[in-house]
Amino acid sequence: MKNRLIALICILGLTFTMVACEQQASEKIVFSLDWTPNTNHTGIYVAQEKGYFEELGLEVEIVQPPEDGAASLVASGKAQFGVDFQDIIAPAFASDEPLPVTAVAALIQHNTSGIISLKGNGIDTPKGMSNKTYATWDAPVEKAIIKLVVESDGGDYDSIEMVPSTVTDVVTALNTDIDAVWVYYGWDGIATEVKGVETDFFAFRDIEPVLDYYSPILIANNEYIENNEEQTKAFLEAVAKGYEYAIENPEEAADILIEANPELDEKLVQESQKWLANEYKAEVDRWGYIDQDRWDAFYGWLYQEGLIEREIPKGFGFTNDYLPK
Repeated sequence: MKNRLIALICILGLTFTMVACEQQASEKIVFSLDWTPNTNHTGIYVAQEKGYFEELGLEVEIVQPPEDGAASLVASGKAQFGVDFQDIIAPAFASDEPLPVTAVAALIQHNTSGIISLKGNGIDTPKGMSNKTYATWDAPVEKAIIKLVVESDGGDYDSIEMVPSTVTDVVTALNTDIDAVWVYYGWDGIATEVKGVETDFFAFRDIEPVLDYYSPILIANNEYIENNEEQTKAFLEAVAKGYEYAIENPEEAADILIEANPELDEKLVQESQKWLANEYKAEVDRWGYIDQDRWDAFYGWLYQEGLIEREIPKGFGFTNDYLPK
């Protein structure tokens, strides 16, 4: 009888332990991309495939964003984390009721965007855009950035022909009636290399340091991170581990992204991954770190240029507190 009682206690204890573990592993997190899957997101997919989330008791679902972007989904609480951009989210931070999200990591340490054009078309520097056609999505911040770099290089911004266009294929656009396109070199720039197209490119950050803003960033729902500090730290620990893996093993990381998204161009992903391996963390010690001076400088410039309605307080909208030490 005594032995049976001991056995029953052991069984009940084991059952309780299993249930507790299952409850811990069921911590569900929804992560919203900003666009279709690409090498900006590789660390997330690595963390998923390698079991880094699972090891820390997290179940992560990666979802596509709604039409108005990941920020709205994260702000609503329907996703706990997502991808956005410091420039795009600025108006939401400068409103009377700022969007309840916070940047908790920089996916890529520096702004890798700039202007690409066919080689020999005279747009190897910003002033070369004068009297040329440029594909614009008609955003005030976008146009202000183009104006800043062109005029700082001695060019004539007003002479640029702005052609409203949402470019999905840079090579095709440059071979039609478009002379210059804004791209993130790590994806669209590398795409031109893969296709054997010779181009000229200049990065905004090389022209004006204030344009070295954070793009893209990982954002989080404010209420979630305030009430779930340990889960937030666990999530970022797993994500950081995923990006560190991608930095050290770009080919293997590319394979993981392709396996999860077989519709992607394998050659493009492989070459893009090699290029971004040096950009994810760049010169900083910790992946994801956000420098306050750079963050504040860009928002200060936006306000100075009248591109946002209200001045964004220094240090507002981001934190490094949840990153692994």
